[in-house]
Amino acid sequence: MILEKLNSGYSYRELAAEYGISRSTIQLWKKCIERKPYPKRTNKINDELLRKDVEQFPDDFQRERAVRFNCSQRAIGVALKRLKITQKKDS
Repeated sequence: MILEKLNSGYSYRELAAEYGISRSTIQLWKKCIERKPYPKRTNKINDELLRKDVEQFPDDFQRERAVRFNCSQRAIGVALKRLKITQKKDS
């Protein structure tokens, strides 16, 4: 919308004041209209292997899984959360 107004005769200064953004932002938008694709991050821990590991060793700590998968304990925790595997506590 802003770029259309710019092409129809509005100045950078007028558009910046009207929309509350800087002139340099509008200039960058005009220079680079297409959005840059960002590569999707891949998971370091294979979901199926982790699922099998949990089935095989259900009582292991995250630090023990981290040693087997050669990663950090936090990475194991994030992967387990992604798989919706939580620790069940019995009362």
